[in-house]
Amino acid sequence: MDRFSAAERALRTAAPHELLDAVRHVLMKHYQATSVDLLMADYAMTILQPVAALPHTAEPVSVHNSAPGRAFGAQEAYIRTSSHPPTVTAHLPVTVRGDRLGVLCVTLPEETGTPDVIRELQDVSEVLGHEIVVAERDTDLYLQARRADRLTLAAEMQWQLLPGRSCSRPEYDLGAQLEPAYAIYGDNFDWSTSADHLTLTVSNGMGEGIEAALLTNLAINALRNARRAGLSLEDQACLADQAIYGQHHGAVHLSVLLLRFNLSTGQVEVIDAGSPKIWRIRDGVVEPIELEAQLPLGMFEETIYTPQHLQVLPGDRLLFVSDGVYNVASPQGERYIQNALARAATNTRLLPPSQVPRAILQELTGHRGPSQSEDDAMVVCLDWHGREH
Repeated sequence: MDRFSAAERALRTAAPHELLDAVRHVLMKHYQATSVDLLMADYAMTILQPVAALPHTAEPVSVHNSAPGRAFGAQEAYIRTSSHPPTVTAHLPVTVRGDRLGVLCVTLPEETGTPDVIRELQDVSEVLGHEIVVAERDTDLYLQARRADRLTLAAEMQWQLLPGRSCSRPEYDLGAQLEPAYAIYGDNFDWSTSADHLTLTVSNGMGEGIEAALLTNLAINALRNARRAGLSLEDQACLADQAIYGQHHGAVHLSVLLLRFNLSTGQVEVIDAGSPKIWRIRDGVVEPIELEAQLPLGMFEETIYTPQHLQVLPGDRLLFVSDGVYNVASPQGERYIQNALARAATNTRLLPPSQVPRAILQELTGHRGPSQSEDDAMVVCLDWHGREH
């Protein structure tokens, strides 16, 4: 058995809470590693926290100005060398299908830290990422390691609903973020891909706290139930609308953008049922996509929803934002939607979609000034590449 196969087998047979111990043991044995550490990105995507140090007795490191942070942001190995003693430390992104989980840090003697070995270690970190995703069904360890603070109950419910925070396929790249990360309550996003389609949901539940989280949970699961039954986009919206109305009888509702992308043609079915909005960046031009607004889910009994149609082209970037973003006012009273959102979209055009939502939300904080946020906020970024024929 070669050393990579040994590492892969060790990870696949380890107990869910012992993945770090397993990878550390095998890397020390087969790669002569002198230290192995795993850092997980926190919910706000601003720091990387050590898994082995629960409950966080070791200091986290910044995503923005640290060696592991550089590997995490660039999504490629970042190598540092030391001469006393002569060692090589490889900071390796731990990522699953574009969803950035953290960084594996491996220190090796200088003579063994060759480019071929670094490439093998990157493959090991990818296997580790897949095993972490599977292990989270059976242990809280890696979810706990992501927390720089305690989540509210509403935030706990919302984060557990999410498919991830980024996703990559040849046809597209997706990234998304919720704020305030540790106290989110109504905003949410969901996606699912198949051989020929991507379905994307961007939602904003009415209310605050646990009530908003419960409403969003009901809506997302109703939409998933309909989607997994193979129903059309309009029937998905209708079923979720009926589920919310049947539970609340019009007292509360949920705003949603529901989109279904044809991966082969770039044709998009869209149902605009409420407050989330779309901006498109095409050939450097930022512009809102105007759609015919339909009723939010759950407002009235048996509402009929009709899809509209868009065409996305290779090179297009779509931004989906909640009203907690575009309605934010500056101290001078200028809403973010007026000019600042277009500037933020332009300023972040060179960033990958996985980094764009965090960057826009940081600019939003500067636009808001010293006042406290009165609403939660969500940004989803989609880069469309299309399919080669």
